[in-house]
Amino acid sequence: MSDPAFEAIKKARNQDQGGNPEGAAKTLEDYLATDPYNVPPRMELARIYNYSLKNRKMALIQLDMILDLDPDNVDALKASTTIKMLDKAKTEEADAEFKRLIALVSESKDPKDFAAVCAVYAVFQRKQKVDFEKAAEYYEKAIAACPDMYEYHQDYAVLLLNDIKDYVKAKHELEEVMRLRPNSDTAKKNYDILMKKKFDKNGNLKRSLRDRLRHH
Repeated sequence: MSDPAFEAIKKARNQDQGGNPEGAAKTLEDYLATDPYNVPPRMELARIYNYSLKNRKMALIQLDMILDLDPDNVDALKASTTIKMLDKAKTEEADAEFKRLIALVSESKDPKDFAAVCAVYAVFQRKQKVDFEKAAEYYEKAIAACPDMYEYHQDYAVLLLNDIKDYVKAKHELEEVMRLRPNSDTAKKNYDILMKKKFDKNGNLKRSLRDRLRHH
């Protein structure tokens, strides 16, 4: 006997992929009217609202309903934070959900997943909260969990160069990017500019900079 929730999801995905996201949403809404506490079809409905219909408000309604039923639902928290982090009015809600999500994924002992969530939280801290130190802390957590993901070193280097102005750490992170991606012209170019502007020919931070940083 087939599972009606699975059948509704399958039908909705076919409609969505066939260019009829409105029909897909209606299929799932109709099913959920008969089975409102079933999480997978509601997650699928949230996905369709967010990505296919570009209706973040309706997507969040679905995700909030899931999180009311299951506050520790990792997939719903990931989807919810992804939407809320883009909305300045929901910054505090997003922050609280991120903290819950990070606690849950760290417990799952999946370093890749943990690193990915930490890196997204670092972006949120940098862009929405404008807390550069907190962003740095979470880039470092992401890098510690997954040291061979060049993207985390690259994004951390940008933060260090543009916002924190820690050129010694930025140099190290760019060196890591070049080690992991030897063909990265962008990293090489940024590294060469950094070395020329901020370091002497022996690779030491230029004295005026060192003094300025010490008295900062």
